[in-house]
Amino acid sequence: MADELLKPDELISRLDYKTPKTGWMDTPAVIRKGMYCYSANPKSVEYVGMPHARKWNPIDDDWLLPENWKEIVLKGLKDRLDKFRSLKIFMDICVRCGACADKCHFFLGSGDPKNMPVLRAELLRSVYRNDFTKAGKILGKLAGARELTVAVLKEWWYYFFQCTQCRRCSVFCPYGIDTAEITLLTRELLNELGLNIDWIATPVANCYRTGNHLGIQPHAFKDMLDFFVDDLEEITGLRMEPNYNQKGADILFITPSGDVFADPGTYTCMGYLMLFHYLKVEYGLNVTWSTYASEGGNFGSFTSHEMMKRLNSKMYAEAKRLGVKWILGGECGHMWRVINQYMDTMNGPADFLEVPVSPITGTVFENAKSTKMVHISEFTADLIKHGKLNLDPSRNDNIRATYHDSCNPSRGMGMFEEPRYIIKSVCNNFFEMPANTIREKTFCCGSGSGLNAGENMELRMIGGFPRANAVRHVHEKYGVNMLSCICAVDRAALPALMDYWVPQVKVTGVTELVGNALILPGETPRTTDLRGEPLPGMEDEDAE
Repeated sequence: MADELLKPDELISRLDYKTPKTGWMDTPAVIRKGMYCYSANPKSVEYVGMPHARKWNPIDDDWLLPENWKEIVLKGLKDRLDKFRSLKIFMDICVRCGACADKCHFFLGSGDPKNMPVLRAELLRSVYRNDFTKAGKILGKLAGARELTVAVLKEWWYYFFQCTQCRRCSVFCPYGIDTAEITLLTRELLNELGLNIDWIATPVANCYRTGNHLGIQPHAFKDMLDFFVDDLEEITGLRMEPNYNQKGADILFITPSGDVFADPGTYTCMGYLMLFHYLKVEYGLNVTWSTYASEGGNFGSFTSHEMMKRLNSKMYAEAKRLGVKWILGGECGHMWRVINQYMDTMNGPADFLEVPVSPITGTVFENAKSTKMVHISEFTADLIKHGKLNLDPSRNDNIRATYHDSCNPSRGMGMFEEPRYIIKSVCNNFFEMPANTIREKTFCCGSGSGLNAGENMELRMIGGFPRANAVRHVHEKYGVNMLSCICAVDRAALPALMDYWVPQVKVTGVTELVGNALILPGETPRTTDLRGEPLPGMEDEDAE
């Protein structure tokens, strides 16, 4: 599918923001290759006990729905309206002001009106009006109501899997309607009929079975870290000795599996190993990894609230089993939205753990008082602020960095300053993208919420276009050559986006930059960074 992708200028030339000639209810959805992900593997659906597992194809006329599919959906919608008061409020209060219309990256990249958040929500809201409001039952289409049909169901599937649940639209909504919640709850209804995508269903099943999205067995997880240890020994002359499943350790560290198995996240993982080695040698800090809770990410948050809860619980079950004091989490996106927004009412409070306190600086992380889980960027920024790390930022002088506020850590938990503080401490050349594209207004990578597949590359490239456009701006103005972030999905998705739109810019995790700058006690003279590329001033020496 990627081979069929148009060139960037061709993709842009197709953009059309003109008002369609027909109303949205009278404009059928056309499911087009390059704009959707493959349907879920039935084995994955069965494994986690979700209903109606079967093989089906989105471009077939017959989706092999159960006979009572309509009854299932309407009952599911009623149950969720009764359970989630927020859903009913979101269905009732929208005044269609259009404040969100041009805030969605998929609308900006496609020009499709049904990718306006207000109209995407109307796809569900129209059925709600038809079956659950008096006005809709009496006035029908005049009240914005329509009957649930197979065509409507397919439209739901097509467009609610063109939403990354990034919540940018919600920032601009005067009523605070959370479109991400509407998307999640609609996906829950689709899952009641077995209508998931494989890039979500299989990682969920893998995580439920082996503890990580990739389905990697414990010994393979350890083997991968051992490879990093070998690489780091070659770079630094020192042998890192990570702990695994150690009972009584001070801290349990959990990161997304993408950092362990996919470039460029692997270099971020090497940065973690270096940081923990430094803290162990200098301050005696004992951090353990887990080969059971080997995944911080939570693809359950793209599936249903119940699946989100199931996958979140494994981290806390492992922390309890190992008897650690608290949990330190790596650079992830959806892990942190789940922790910050849902954990307390899903699996918390985690009273068997201690309120996180840095044993090195004495800082009490009050924001983690209930969840008992601290972000690696909070932890590292605190160490730098208290002068606990020996850093040489000149080692990153070949990097001219900007920072992408990953949607979930920024909008989902309000983390804006800590990553920037770290980058400025370890990198001498830092440049911000335009103000309306960062912080709480940040643009999404275009591939989150389970859309980071290969078969939907056109969708990903148009969805990431607004972010890429901001990167192009700072590249052309300041010579930026590195896009930093604190999300594993971003590190997996942004390289392809940059290669397509701004090929001169590479992607890094923040902790990789820390690893480059960190001076380890007893290290041999460093000549390369974590990627094996020459440090500034070492180009000739490396060539020899």
